[in-house]
Amino acid sequence: MKKSIFSLLSLLSLCSPSYAQSDDLAAAAQNPLASMISLPFQNNTTFGNRGGDVSNSLNIQPVLPFTLSEDWNLITRTILPVVSAPDPVGSGNINGLGDTSFTGWFSPQEPVNYITWGVGPTLYMPTATNNLGLDQWGGGISAVGVYIKDKWVAGGLASNTWGFDDTDQLNSFYSQIFVNYNMDNGWYLVSAPIITANWNADSSDRWVVPIGGGIGKIMRWGKQPVNLNAQIYYNIEKPEDYGDYTFRLQLQFMFPKS
Repeated sequence: MKKSIFSLLSLLSLCSPSYAQSDDLAAAAQNPLASMISLPFQNNTTFGNRGGDVSNSLNIQPVLPFTLSEDWNLITRTILPVVSAPDPVGSGNINGLGDTSFTGWFSPQEPVNYITWGVGPTLYMPTATNNLGLDQWGGGISAVGVYIKDKWVAGGLASNTWGFDDTDQLNSFYSQIFVNYNMDNGWYLVSAPIITANWNADSSDRWVVPIGGGIGKIMRWGKQPVNLNAQIYYNIEKPEDYGDYTFRLQLQFMFPKS
């Protein structure tokens, strides 16, 4: 089993471009359009939900880049959530999988004036168990822009997804603004709040808007480069039953070409 895992990691590292300098590796880890295979595990724990319950979502987010031509890349990201959410009709939590989302960004290979961008489709797939999703297919469009210069990596992404069914259950907005300041020895400061809106909800329960940030470090576990960070956010706008604080812990395995 161990040999199989190490063989897979070696294969992934051969499929990604080389990042010789640690600064380049940090920028690639923080850039959603980087042409590098990575496997982030992002865990979000929210405190103070209805009745004081705690909710948790572990998002498994493999990123796979494809070279389409000398000028264009396709960067794909899949998000599969493993969820523990408060029971809406009882006490305790319900555990299971959430619905899966897929995004593909078509992006130019070379930045212009330190800026690169991407645009492409999103796909919403009903993979949830235990009624933790919407049980319908959906799709939409997503765009992302990134600025990288010196010690700074900053940008934002946004998408909107609509349901394919006529149930009006799915009409959601997702965005993330990110600012990273890279320091010595692989350390960096980060703020990357995830802002969402459910357009079908009442105006008072529509938005989740957090503020906050944290600290991270690029390091190596043996020969394996990893990106580890911890962040905390206060939700200044949220639905009535949603929690006040979210703690995020992310571990990202990176596979640059040797």
